[in-house]
Amino acid sequence: MKQADSSIPISIKLLNHRSGWAPFLTAALIVTASPLASCSSKNEQEAAPVVTVQATIVESKTIQSTIQTDAILYPLDQAAIVPRLTAPIKKFYVQRGSEVRAGQLLAELENQDLVGALTESQGGYEQAEAGYKNALQSASQDLQVAKEQLDATQKLYDSRETLYEQGAMAARDVEDASIALTQARNQYDLAQKAYNLKAAAGQVTAAKGKTVSAEAQLNYTKIVSPINGVVADRPYYAGETPPSGSPILTIMDLSSVVARAYVSPQQAAQLHVGDSASFSPGGGQPETAGKVTVVSPAVDPNSTTVQVWVQAPNPGERLKPGSTVSLRIVANTVKDAVVVPAEAVLTAPDGSTSVMVIGQDGQAHLTSVKTEIREGDEVQIVSGLRGGEHVVTTGAYGLPDGTKVKVSRGPASGGQGTD
Repeated sequence: MKQADSSIPISIKLLNHRSGWAPFLTAALIVTASPLASCSSKNEQEAAPVVTVQATIVESKTIQSTIQTDAILYPLDQAAIVPRLTAPIKKFYVQRGSEVRAGQLLAELENQDLVGALTESQGGYEQAEAGYKNALQSASQDLQVAKEQLDATQKLYDSRETLYEQGAMAARDVEDASIALTQARNQYDLAQKAYNLKAAAGQVTAAKGKTVSAEAQLNYTKIVSPINGVVADRPYYAGETPPSGSPILTIMDLSSVVARAYVSPQQAAQLHVGDSASFSPGGGQPETAGKVTVVSPAVDPNSTTVQVWVQAPNPGERLKPGSTVSLRIVANTVKDAVVVPAEAVLTAPDGSTSVMVIGQDGQAHLTSVKTEIREGDEVQIVSGLRGGEHVVTTGAYGLPDGTKVKVSRGPASGGQGTD
């Protein structure tokens, strides 16, 4: 308290100029009070607490809203081939793991009885067709003869009727010609009806139908692949008779895989076909990028979830159907978003959010903010910050508004603080 000691000489000077003790005491008290007040104010400032915190600068960057869940892999396409006929397996042309193409012959069933049935049907069809041709030719000839006879009889009748009008022909001759014309016309009508040949044509159609059916039955014994892919299963051997309805081959198209996942209706509402996605199979395998191909329009009544499909290429067929993967779907991407670390955001009991912004005065000021997307350890701020501010990351919880802070360098500050 050196300031208090310096007041003594001033009091002595005042005593020399004035007489009496009262003025001396008054002056002394006034002079000595000012240094004491100054000392007290300075001590209070020095006693104000300074809290050490870690901070970072608010950045503008791209942030994504993602949905993460587990999914099960399925092949792009799959065909479980069930024979249409119950018969022993005659021969297999592929093994499990064989690459096949659509339309390729994979196996044959025993078919000797069907070959005989087809031969018989073909013979019946050829016979019916030959009979139809003969009947058609005969009816055509009969129709032609009837037409010629009708034309000749018509000319004879016309000639006699003309002569009768001229008085050169008897009425009886005209009547005979008229009767002959009527008979010729009736004969021609019968020939036209016979030329229709509906019965013969029906026989040909029936015979052809039997032949087609026999051919189909025979073709059912030839098992061909409906898709491109690989033989994933072949549970039977040649000579065995598979039970009715049992698949003898399973073909999978593994050129791409489909990850099927179930998400909540709220999450599904954010997704669209074409959204970017990726999934990690684990085991040190690299992440695979894909696209959303299906967002189910209905909610599963049992699980109250929505099924989502993500398709991705499968080079080398390294991804195996049936395995579980960790799926990540990008629901939204925002460029130049104001982003802060998640640990900098304070959440009040009422759900409101805020951050502690370090001002030019070196004090931490509580600032209300509105958050939107969270990606990992970062949160998008849609109101309350503009970017470039310093916000407290470590030490903000419970820190009073207006507290003097000292920023310490540390991992959370990203190198933005100072000692």
